[in-house]
Amino acid sequence: MTNPSLLILPGDGIGPEVMAEVRKIIDWFGAKRGLAFDVSEDLVGGCAYDKHGTPLHDDTMAKAQEVDAVLLGAVGGPQYDNLDFSVKPERGLLRLRKEMDLFSNLRPAQCFDALSDFSSLKKDVVAGLDIMIVRELTSGVYFGEPRGIFKEGNERVGINTQRYTESEIARVARSAFDLAMKRGKKLCSMEKANVMESGILWREVVTEVSKEYPEVELSHMYADAGAMQLTRWPKQFDVIVTDNLFGDLLSDLAAMLTGSLGMLPSASLGAPMANGRPKALYEPVHGSAPDIAGQGKANPIACILSFAMALRYSFDQGEDAARLEAAIEKVLADGLRTADLMGPEGGTPVSTSGMGDAILAALDASL
Repeated sequence: MTNPSLLILPGDGIGPEVMAEVRKIIDWFGAKRGLAFDVSEDLVGGCAYDKHGTPLHDDTMAKAQEVDAVLLGAVGGPQYDNLDFSVKPERGLLRLRKEMDLFSNLRPAQCFDALSDFSSLKKDVVAGLDIMIVRELTSGVYFGEPRGIFKEGNERVGINTQRYTESEIARVARSAFDLAMKRGKKLCSMEKANVMESGILWREVVTEVSKEYPEVELSHMYADAGAMQLTRWPKQFDVIVTDNLFGDLLSDLAAMLTGSLGMLPSASLGAPMANGRPKALYEPVHGSAPDIAGQGKANPIACILSFAMALRYSFDQGEDAARLEAAIEKVLADGLRTADLMGPEGGTPVSTSGMGDAILAALDASL
C-alpha cells in the first residue's frame, strides 16, 4: 500500500520558516504514529518567478494535480511589487485554486482559551469558540460577466455581476453539509435573499440539498444579520455556508474574533479524485510577512493547524488531527508565545523553531 502524497510549497517570506516546523510535525507522525507521507517540495510565488520567470511552473502545476494534498506557506514580497500583474507572486496561488477547481474554502475560527484575551470581544463571548465558515471560492461576483469599467454617457460606470448556477450552489452546499455531519450537525446558510435574486436561488438550492442530510439542522440568515450575530454571540454557530463575496467578508470578520492572524489555517477543497479524496490545498491565512522574514519571529501555528486540517479532511485522520490541535493548546496554555502573541499578560517568548519544538514535546507527552 502506497503512502499518501503531499506536495509542499513553502513560497516566500516567512513561508519557508513556518513550513520547516510543519516538516518536523510530519516526520513525527511518520516516526511515532506510523502515518508516513510521500513528501515532495517545489516553488511557488516570487521564488518561482526568480528561477523560472513565472510564479508557478507548469511542472509544479502538474504535480499539484497528481498529489493527494498541497500544503502552501505564503507568497509575495515588496521586491515583486512592480512586476506585471500576470506574473505577480499571487498569480501562482490563484492558478492553483483555479486549475484545481477548489470551489469550497474552509475557514475555521477557533479561539484557544489561553488566547481569549487577544480578541476585541469579551472573554466569555469568544472563549472556546470553534466555528467553520465554508465560502464558495470559484464563482459569484468575483468571476461573473459582464464586468469592467465602461463609459456611459458623460461618466464611467463600474460593473460586476453576481452569478451562480444551481450546480455551483449545490456542490458547495454539499461540502458544507458533509462538514456539518462531522461536527455539530448544525448549518447556517447566509445570503441576501431579501434583495438579490441570486440569494433567492441560493436559499432554494441549499434547502433542496438539505433533504439529503435529514440529521443536519439547517437555518437561513441574511448575511448582514449574520455579521451582526457573529460579533454579538458567535458561539451560536457551528458551520456557516455562504457565497464568494459574503464569505470573504464574514471569514475576515470571524478571523479577528480569535485575536491573531498567526493562528488561522484554511483549506480549499475540490471534487473527489479517483481515490475518493478531494483535491485540496491547505494554507495559513497570514501573508508572507517580509518585515520579519529570516528573524525567527514568525508564528508557525497557523501552518501547523493547516496540516491538521489536511489530516482531518484529506486523510481521514481525525484522531491525529485532534492530537495535534491538543498539543498546540497545551503549549499555549503553558504560556509559550511567539512575538505576535506577546500581550499585556506576557508569557515565555519563543522563536519560530522554539514553538515547533514545544509542540513536538507536547505530542511526545500525548503518547
